[in-house]
Amino acid sequence: MNQRSRLNLVVFQTLVASLLLALLGRLFYIQVADGLRYQNAALSIQSRDIITPAIRGAITDSSGLPLAMDRPGLQITVDRTTIDAMPDKGKAVLSRLAKLLGLKYGDLFNRTRLCGELKIGLRAGCWNGTRYQPIPVTKQASQTQALKVLENSGSYRGIDAASVPIRAYPSLAGENAAHVLGYVGTVTESDLANTAQNYFRNEIIGKSGLEYQYNQYLRGTPGIKTVIVDRKESVTHQARNTPSIPGNNLITNIDARLQSATETALANAVTRSHSLGYKADGGAAIVMDVKTGRILAIASYPTYDPNIWEKGLTVAEAQNLFSDKSNVPALNRPLQGMYAPASTFKAISIVAASKAGYSMNAQYNCPAQVTIGNHVFKNFETKSQGVVDMLHAIAISCDTIWYQIAYDEWVRDGGLRPKTGLHDYFFNAALGFGLGKKTGIDLPGEATGRLPNRDWKQKWYVANKSFFCNFTTKARKTDLTPYLIAIAKENCTDGNIIRAGDAVNFSIGQGDTLITPLQETQIYAAIANGGKMYQPEIARAVVKPDGTVVKTFKPKIVRTAPMTKANVSFLHDALRLVATAGTAAPVFANFPIHVAGKTGTGQVIGTNADGSSKDDTSWFASFAPVENPQYAVVMMVSQGGFGAEVSAVGVKDIYSAIYGVNGSTVDPKQAIFPDGPPKVLPILDVKNAKLPSKPKPKVSAVPSASPSKKVG
Repeated sequence: MNQRSRLNLVVFQTLVASLLLALLGRLFYIQVADGLRYQNAALSIQSRDIITPAIRGAITDSSGLPLAMDRPGLQITVDRTTIDAMPDKGKAVLSRLAKLLGLKYGDLFNRTRLCGELKIGLRAGCWNGTRYQPIPVTKQASQTQALKVLENSGSYRGIDAASVPIRAYPSLAGENAAHVLGYVGTVTESDLANTAQNYFRNEIIGKSGLEYQYNQYLRGTPGIKTVIVDRKESVTHQARNTPSIPGNNLITNIDARLQSATETALANAVTRSHSLGYKADGGAAIVMDVKTGRILAIASYPTYDPNIWEKGLTVAEAQNLFSDKSNVPALNRPLQGMYAPASTFKAISIVAASKAGYSMNAQYNCPAQVTIGNHVFKNFETKSQGVVDMLHAIAISCDTIWYQIAYDEWVRDGGLRPKTGLHDYFFNAALGFGLGKKTGIDLPGEATGRLPNRDWKQKWYVANKSFFCNFTTKARKTDLTPYLIAIAKENCTDGNIIRAGDAVNFSIGQGDTLITPLQETQIYAAIANGGKMYQPEIARAVVKPDGTVVKTFKPKIVRTAPMTKANVSFLHDALRLVATAGTAAPVFANFPIHVAGKTGTGQVIGTNADGSSKDDTSWFASFAPVENPQYAVVMMVSQGGFGAEVSAVGVKDIYSAIYGVNGSTVDPKQAIFPDGPPKVLPILDVKNAKLPSKPKPKVSAVPSASPSKKVG
């Protein structure tokens, strides 16, 4: 063998040895160094996890009364992998099951379909999970129904029944609170994809409201039993068995009795509005502790049964929740509904005018109308109130004073040719009160409202310029009127400019201004307490089942309203005068609690589905007692009519419940809070909680209409 051949052999041997060493090293890594991971991976191929849902924590009111809790129930499920393999795709089995449960076949069919399998618009009641897990079609089966399924497995192939905890909303004080509490449901594929949450299939989690917001505390830890199966899916042995851990309880600031009284007052206000001839298609009412920002009651109308999700939605029920014909019961109006604040906004205008240098002690002319440019802006009901001071201008809700002040300030800022260094007193005052921003309440889905200042106007112009510049080709034929064509031409040319009409309408809470009832409550609470704008809070504390406090939620000031002490003092006097000698005086005459507030009647442009013109929005925003404010109470009724005729009466009913007012006297024994809102956490005993005795709230009669009420 020559030298070259010997060298080639050495190189080849070295290469083989290197490969062998690499293979041995990899084998060592797989078998020893990383053996546990591969062992677990191999085990998972032949293992099956059986999930035992944890008992979900209760949601209670401030006294410990359960608003939401788990209770035993019987669940009937459908296995899609089994029924899909049948020649008729399970139609016969589902038909028998529908008859047994007293359901329509179509409703039951929808409950067993994945949402992606149904056309958009026909997905009511569909299943958000996967076909490879049992699909619950009811959790409220009777023992007879469950036994029939279990004892006749041949007739009910793919159908099973089992005992499970189900979510219940007991309504022990007559409260509804559906929009606050929310609902729960089975995890979806998108939920499972969220690795940070570490959800399990078949686990029940919060989907909306407090159930969603505080799901991490309420859900608990599911129990997991892992079994090893062979190729025939027969269990060979058990690998682990971890018991479930119950979830924590959530104590809220809501008082169930006050929640019930607030819901009743709101529903009665809507009924009152109907009796006065208005359409009244929805409403909201809120009670806030002005010293902490805690929400003591929050109601939305119309509402729905919060237990509907656990009972199992029918197609009709699901469609009804979001139907315009039923006024969209699913809409959480206190924090998602946006409305023109109307004359309730004048409290902010006072701050703006004061900042601009207008004296609150001066006399101002309140004529029947003011002409600005080529447009006439009228006082409410086109009435002249003569010369009045600003205190009485607020009390009687004069509009024309504000038209003139807002116009003058618009001119000083340059009018159609804005100057540099703009003052924009009205816009800036509103911004300081948080208009156009979320309040930060601990509920999902809050709207921002709308602050139509110069920034908003510019963004609106950019987004809509193409439409207005091509109005004749893009608009509906019915909108091609000379007036709308002229407006479109104007908006195409300089739609980003704040015009005189924008400025004067903004000063009285009209035009493009939109606010949520919750924002309104936060503003009036700040006026009541001297300027502190608290973040509204529903939750009070998270507590373990054994009573250990996990977390408490402290009051948080998010901003300070731009008011001077003189502004606060003036507003307290002016808003009190509204209830004693102004637009709300007929409602609060002889009322023993000294309420300060402002009526609002917001004009709405547009038509209803039936072609009729929209009615005004009814507002009353308030706080009490004016000497030492404790509560801010706001009510809004959409298309409800005049503020004094409808919402002010509803607010009076709420104060009557809080203080135990009977006629013109106060009975502390009937008061919900005889000593103010609770200051300490309750000792929870959810299963044995009892409702404190209290009579049903009294309801005010419908007030007789009078011109003095039909203001602001």
